[in-house]
Parts: sequence; C-alpha cells; structure tokens
Amino acid sequence: MNTSQQRVAIVTGGSSGIGAGLVAAYREHGWAVVANARKMPPADDPSILAVEGDIAEPATAERITSAALNEFGRIDTLVNCAGIYISKAFTDYTAADYALVTGVNLAGFWWLTQRVITEMVTAHSGHIINFSATVAARANTAEPAALAAITKGGLAAVTRSLAIEYAARGIRVNAISPGVIKTPLHPADSYSPEALGGRLPPLGRAGEVSDVATAVMYLESAPYVTGEILHIDGGQIAGH
Repeated sequence: MNTSQQRVAIVTGGSSGIGAGLVAAYREHGWAVVANARKMPPADDPSILAVEGDIAEPATAERITSAALNEFGRIDTLVNCAGIYISKAFTDYTAADYALVTGVNLAGFWWLTQRVITEMVTAHSGHIINFSATVAARANTAEPAALAAITKGGLAAVTRSLAIEYAARGIRVNAISPGVIKTPLHPADSYSPEALGGRLPPLGRAGEVSDVATAVMYLESAPYVTGEILHIDGGQIAGH
C-alpha cells in the first residue's frame, strides 16, 4: 500500500478517448490513477493501476474500489467517464441498445459511486465527477439521441442531488457535459465543419480531449464549486 499523501483518482473508461486523456492529465499533475475499462492493459507507470471489468456489474465496482485502497490507501476523486453513445431514431432503438447504454451510463455510475462515496464519507473528503452530455440538455434535429437524453440527462440531475446530499460531509459532486469532442474512435475527417453540418458548435470546431482534461483539472482546483454542470461544447448549450 502507498501510504504517501499522493492524491488518487479512479477513472472509468480509461483505455481510450477522453478517459485515456484524463488518466494522462492526472498523472501530469502528480496523481496516482486507478484506470478501468473492459480491456485495460497494464501500464509501465507504477502510479497507474489497471483494473479490467464491465463497469455495469456491481462486482467490478467492488474490485476497483478495493484495488485503489489496497494499492494506494485512499481515493480522492472518482471520474465516471465510461459511457456509451448511440444515435438513432427513437423507435429504432432495440432492447439490446437499451440494456447496453443504461448498463454502462447508469448502472456503471451507480454501483461504483455508491461504493466510493462510502469511503469518502469516512474520510470526510472527496470529489465525484460525472460525465453528462450537451445533447441531453439541448436537443438537435440533426442528432436524435433519446438514450443519451435519458441517461446522460439523468447523470446531470443526480449530480445536483448528490452535491446537496453530501456537501456537509466534505464531498463535492460535479459534472462535465461535453459536446462534439475529437477522439480516436472516429475518423479525423468526421469532425470537419462539412461533416458536422448541423452539429457544428458556434465556435466553429470540434473540441479536443485536452479541452475536457483542462475542465476536469479546473474542477479539481476549485474547492468552492459543487453541483456544477460544466459544458465543454464550444457554445452549443447557449444556442446558435
């Protein structure tokens, strides 16, 4: 067990895209990181602990939390970054789509956050960062996203609820709400203004993973901020 005062973050969805960017950002700021994904290869860095597993399963939440405490002795922040996004017409969603998206987006948040907050209450300190989505707050005819609305919108609501419930116990709860963010999961040309069309943000470009990481690090440095839904979307939430 690491008994130092090094702060420790758990990051779900840590194997690629925004999650991988956050793992790197926390390490750049000197934090130890417990990174989870279904497939999470071990890191050469001893301050990064990889924990594989399906975040929708309660047993995975227990393994992640126990691993963090056994390896590093503390949990300062939980970043619920893992997410599934499927854009379809409402009547085209299948039972499998529903199970997959609600499993990762809602159950994945629920079981791990319950387990981690239990530890944070004992420490009278901690920070939860959830990942909502701008599309859940501002619908767009170019991008039907009912499953994102019901799951990511729910995460925004529960962020505010938990922020109030746990404020007196030293725990902050905030959310990041990304818009269109470039990740390696999609071809680079799919983020061009021509490809984005009606989804192009007012700032005229897609966001970078670094834009999201900067916002997360801001929340870490802002002890008087809780219950905040921070939109990283190039102005989409404000309109066009």
